[in-house]
Amino acid sequence: MNYRVFVDGQEGTTGLRIHEYLERRRDVELLRIDADHRKDSAERARLLNLADVAFLCLPDAAAREAAALVTNPNTCLIDASSAHRTSPGWVFGLPELAPGQREKLRSSKRIANPGCHATAFILLLRPLVAAGLMNPALPVSATSLTGYSGGGKKMIETYGAGPAEHLLAPRPYALNLEHKHVPEMMCHTGLVTPPLFQPTVGPFYQGLAVSVPLHLHQIQPGLRAEDVHETLQSYYLNEAFVRVMPLRDEATLATGFFDIQACNDTNRVDLFVFANEAQVVLIARLDNLGKGASGAAVQSMNIHLGLDEAHGLN
Repeated sequence: MNYRVFVDGQEGTTGLRIHEYLERRRDVELLRIDADHRKDSAERARLLNLADVAFLCLPDAAAREAAALVTNPNTCLIDASSAHRTSPGWVFGLPELAPGQREKLRSSKRIANPGCHATAFILLLRPLVAAGLMNPALPVSATSLTGYSGGGKKMIETYGAGPAEHLLAPRPYALNLEHKHVPEMMCHTGLVTPPLFQPTVGPFYQGLAVSVPLHLHQIQPGLRAEDVHETLQSYYLNEAFVRVMPLRDEATLATGFFDIQACNDTNRVDLFVFANEAQVVLIARLDNLGKGASGAAVQSMNIHLGLDEAHGLN
């Protein structure tokens, strides 16, 4: 059968990439809105309620307004904004989060797509908290280096306008320490202390890596890097899109440098544990436009519809 799909916000980076994934599929009928009706609430409501699945690729306030337009109980909303990621009644769209998450995605009509930084952070730390290796109150810090496509249309235009000296170096941001991903990073890892999160945008289009440094004795006395690595391996043993790399990955250490873009144009996440006897650095690498945004949204759609979750993502 064909599924009717509408992307509200189809001109944005996430919406365009969802269209790219879906327009190649024979089981999807893409509903499109005329350019001169994109702000017409009545036409948007008609398409939202006509769809089997509707993606909201909108700013937070607009996503809340769009959700309120849906009266068809059969329409599944997948919200790519941060408006509903910790909201009651919305299922977090990260199938690998915990046992039973896929069943929640199948049965829910309201799915909140994770943020790109948050996806990487959660996949690193959720297993450690769930296994009791990490105290949920432990203060942790995280650094993310991401391509500028994650910054939206205005940032893409800024970088695309041509070389500028100040754009050639990495640029830290969110220095008010109130990044919008922090609530979901806490909620879906189980942490009760806000992480000290430092994102940085680099002079490249896509790719993202979040690193979390930890002192082993602060996590748990007697804990070894092998214990951390084995916990991640066990948690993601049968996950098609999460790859736990070898402890102290020799291929990466041989070059001396970490390739942030090695997961680009995939829906894959690579998890790394680099360590000495006393410390570990956990790193999660993904495509901020793939598993960090559009790919994750399509994966959740596939699961909700009872399809192979990799359909159209390979």
